[in-house]
Amino acid sequence: MGQDFPVSVRWPMVSVVIPAHDEEAVIGAGLGRLLAGTAPGEFDVVVVANACSDGTAKVAERAGVRVIETPVPGKANALRLGDAACRTFPRVYLDADVELTAESVRRLVAACGRPGVLACAPVPVLDLGGAGRVARRLHHVHEQLIAPVRSLAGVGVYVLNEEGHGRVFPLPDLISDDGWVQGSFTAGERVVVREATSTVRPARTVAAHLDRRVRVRRGNRQLVALGRPAAGSRLRLGSLGALLRRRRVSPLDAACYLAVLALDRVVTRFRTLRGDQVGWGRDAGSRADQHG
Repeated sequence: MGQDFPVSVRWPMVSVVIPAHDEEAVIGAGLGRLLAGTAPGEFDVVVVANACSDGTAKVAERAGVRVIETPVPGKANALRLGDAACRTFPRVYLDADVELTAESVRRLVAACGRPGVLACAPVPVLDLGGAGRVARRLHHVHEQLIAPVRSLAGVGVYVLNEEGHGRVFPLPDLISDDGWVQGSFTAGERVVVREATSTVRPARTVAAHLDRRVRVRRGNRQLVALGRPAAGSRLRLGSLGALLRRRRVSPLDAACYLAVLALDRVVTRFRTLRGDQVGWGRDAGSRADQHG
């Protein structure tokens, strides 16, 4: 359903930047969910199709949003291009495979208008459809561990007002753009908006999760090299023990989590020694069997 607004409201009320590399399978559904119930011109949406070999740009154009095409791969470059084309503040930066409703956008915009708040993010809701049993247990434990310390990183969405934008842009070439954003603000300047949610599809398999974790670790090393180390609390085994005692996770859940954690470290070390490089393409581990 639509929403009534005062006559004095000026459009657009927010700009939305969506970097997209070969996202034909998901971009249509995501844009449909984002724009459902919006007034004409309420959201200024820019999709940046970077180095695509599929119909991402055409699908986005059919949704009625602005589309920028570039042959240059890389999320950071796509974010810069989309940001330069934005028409207003605040600005939402949204991963193409993450779904966000118009109502959640409005709540995020309202949060960015609070005194002292420069950046915000919604609470992620995991869509585990199609995930294997071990992957489900892994994500369940991780969510229980991260919930008390959640901030802007790892949600697939962050929002900046004009002052916050000045802290983040120009965005350097890096893997962890959300880590860069999170490290740009103090705890009091960034907020998680509990009334807003995003739908996130994590890795469906352990192998896909390990690939993603390699990128996360390397992204964190980039942040350290740039003088802006990843912010946030390190997850400790004591926290996992507390979850077990409170029966928030089962012993089997914990065993799966610890086994994958150990494997993660072994694989990361092996790939680093072998000299593997992280490409700038999108992470496909969460996109199995999806169509849009």
